[in-house]
Amino acid sequence: MQTTLQLQTSPREAAQEPLLCQRIVAELGLDASQLSGFRIRRRSIDARQRRVVVNLMVDVYVEEPMPELDYEPVVYPDVSGAPGVVVVGAGPGGLFAALRLIELGLRPIVLERGKNVHERRKDIAKISRLHHVDPESNYSFGEGGAGAFSDGKLYTRSKKRGNVERILRIFCQHGASTNILCDAHPHIGTDKLPGVIEAMRSQIIESGGEVCFGERVEAILMRERVACGVRTASGREYRGPVILATGHSARDVYRYLNKAGIALEAKGLAIGVRLEHPSHLIDSIQYHSREGRGNYLPAAEYSYVMQSGGRGVYSFCMCPGGFVVPAASGPEQVVVNGMSPSNRGSAWSNSGMVVETRPEDVDGELQQFLSEAGAPDFAANDPLRMLYLQETVERMTWLQGGRKQTAPAQRMYDFVKGRLSGDALPRSSYSPGVVASPLHFWMPRFVTKRLQDGFLQFGRRSKGFLTNEALLIASETRTSSPVRIVRHADTLQSVEVSGLFPCGEGAGYAGGIVSSAIDGERCAEAVAKWMGI
Repeated sequence: MQTTLQLQTSPREAAQEPLLCQRIVAELGLDASQLSGFRIRRRSIDARQRRVVVNLMVDVYVEEPMPELDYEPVVYPDVSGAPGVVVVGAGPGGLFAALRLIELGLRPIVLERGKNVHERRKDIAKISRLHHVDPESNYSFGEGGAGAFSDGKLYTRSKKRGNVERILRIFCQHGASTNILCDAHPHIGTDKLPGVIEAMRSQIIESGGEVCFGERVEAILMRERVACGVRTASGREYRGPVILATGHSARDVYRYLNKAGIALEAKGLAIGVRLEHPSHLIDSIQYHSREGRGNYLPAAEYSYVMQSGGRGVYSFCMCPGGFVVPAASGPEQVVVNGMSPSNRGSAWSNSGMVVETRPEDVDGELQQFLSEAGAPDFAANDPLRMLYLQETVERMTWLQGGRKQTAPAQRMYDFVKGRLSGDALPRSSYSPGVVASPLHFWMPRFVTKRLQDGFLQFGRRSKGFLTNEALLIASETRTSSPVRIVRHADTLQSVEVSGLFPCGEGAGYAGGIVSSAIDGERCAEAVAKWMGI
């Protein structure tokens, strides 16, 4: 017999299998010998009250064998002789598009401008050690995309839960822990995700597909406005319909598409800072205990949102027990992001704290900031105007940081009060180093005023959150793509070019690992339908 139990347990009981077995046996009135096994299907922490509890949904097997796997693995056929489809980018959108193409009987040709995930790690280390950013191999470019070394969180706002579960199962099939199938906020971890990505690449190659590194796409080959392939910087040409999954930082691609007359539109994004607290402080606040998380709870997460001046102010990509990392993708930029290893065991917890920014803001309230900061002149309807805003803020951050990858920083309470922090900043996880800087003075007032309002409200909501123990590190700008590549809602093809399928976060149709993977699969299915397969 198989049955499902809903349980509310203490953190200690949820963490220790013998105690959980005793609870299950007692709940069902069983003899311990009758219990064949159990599998946790859903797990979430409820810390809204003083007493923290863990909610579990458990599949229990009584006097019958428990299945070896809790999901049915995907079977990938040999497609070595099948028609080819060019997939530009080896981030989650591109990798999941490639795997889905194989399922559908098509041969993916994956072109990645950066290096494989192993070699890429070496270039990322140079950013902190030497302050050198390789424009083709960094936190944004390379196998795995921006998510590979930026945490591996698998949150999504997608309502299509079936699609989400399929994506998580495919991650598990390629080596991720099956914990991601049950956790409310699934997380693979920066230390584990590269191995999963390598397994996906191996599967693509074993099935007859190609994965080519160091191949930056410079042009889309077209015949009578039908995409028939691409040409790379090396001069090579690859033929087939094109899934364009370049990620949100491929600014050269946006400029090329704009020049080529392929329809783009400016898209809203969010701009702000990384806010870093001691992890013990966040644990104490969220778990209502001076002792923090104790022995059985994970590093605590938080989520804040409010409105200020008609724009959202919110936490983004929260990384408990994590690190702030340098995420620039080119020269004269300082960009910060966050990541956590699988154990979430660092002494710090960080989150993006950002302000919603719309294209009309660039045409209005932000226009003076851009002009004074030396941004290029652009028309009011320029589809790249949000990209110009990103670039301007990132260059100003680089200048304020000392023209290296050191990041300008300010204590949280000092920022809210509009005063200098001095040189005695708190210790930070940001390995290139931080320098004291008045963020409230040189960042766009559009952003800083709303952040100040937000921090005051968040501090009232959570006592101890607004503190000079916390550090603001500038600037968080790569929250999403600044551009949308316009496509048909039904066929997913560019409105200008048939056979070109803009995909994922870089195309403006996703916002993270899981949603990009879902969009990658949808684009693969659209390609197959267009090819009559």
